[in-house]
Amino acid sequence: VQLQASGGGLVQAGGSLRLSCAASGLTFDDYAMGWFRQAPGKEREFVSAINRSGSSTLYTDSVKGRFTVSRDNAKNTVYLQMNSLKPEDTAVYYCAADRTIVTGTIRTVAYDYDYWGQGTLVTVSS
Repeated sequence: VQLQASGGGLVQAGGSLRLSCAASGLTFDDYAMGWFRQAPGKEREFVSAINRSGSSTLYTDSVKGRFTVSRDNAKNTVYLQMNSLKPEDTAVYYCAADRTIVTGTIRTVAYDYDYWGQGTLVTVSS
């Protein structure tokens, strides 16, 4: 199984980035997909997740209204559109796959996720 995250970079505050995560080696629509991030000196935290079908999403409070998660099951890819970026969004962003039995399940705990990508760095300058 491989999860390949891309799309990170350097952006000014108020700008936008779109992260992508391409999955291979798994049956993509058997998995809910999540985005986590880890800032320097901090623990990894949940950002957003989307269920297997894409019908349900979840966000941490700090990104609500600014970030949008989506998926294309035909392309085995999950996206994170990040708008109105703030310096505190600076982190390495990881995508992760969670094998769920129930289609509607979304989980926020990193321990529940089965597979992880390598991370992509997002740096927001003030």
